[in-house]
Order: sequence, then structure tokens, then C-alpha cells
Amino acid sequence: VQLQASGGGLVQAGGSLRLSCTASGSILSIDDMGWYRRAPGKERELVARITRGESTNYADSVKGRFTISRDNAKNTVYLHVNSLKPEDTAVYYCHALVISRTTMDVRDYWGQGTQVTVSS
Repeated sequence: VQLQASGGGLVQAGGSLRLSCTASGSILSIDDMGWYRRAPGKERELVARITRGESTNYADSVKGRFTISRDNAKNTVYLHVNSLKPEDTAVYYCHALVISRTTMDVRDYWGQGTQVTVSS
């Protein structure tokens, strides 16, 4: 199973981006999907998470600005990021809890990270 993330970039404060992450491989089903980020000199933190039933939760720092969604048919999770602030600058990683089609194991998978840089 692989997770491929895309959509990062350099934007001015107040700008917007859409991050995407698609899972591929031997997938029976995907439970939780989410986005995490790691800013320079800081620990990785949860940004947003969405269940297969589309229940969501967000970090307090992004509530009202970021929206997570998913397309189960495409094994894809999205993160719409609006009203960006310089403190949102980080590498954003997608995550998926995947049930393998071949082994029925449940495992965590991570994308390679996509850089979001917000200039003031």
C-alpha cells in the first residue's frame, strides 16, 4: 500500500490550497484517514481526521479554516486549507488506517509529506 500526497506549495498569508492524498495497492477498506503536520523545530501534530463514516475532528488551531473530506471510491482524502497563516507553514503528512485485501491486517500508512509554506 502506498499513499501519494500532493497539493502543497508557497502561498501568501490569507491564501488557500487543496491537499490531496490517494492510497493505492492491496486495499480492502480504509478506516480513518487524516492529515498531520510537522513545523520546523516542533513535534508532529494532528491537523484533521475523518472516519469512513465521515465524522471529523480538527486541531483547535485550524477549526473554521481547514476542511477535511474523503472520497471512499477513490481512496482519497482531501484537506482544503483556507485563510492560511505563517504559523501553518509545515510539512503535511497524510495518514490512513488500511485493511489489507490479501491479509486482512489493519495497518497504519503514511504519505511522503508535502510542504506548505505561507509567507507574511
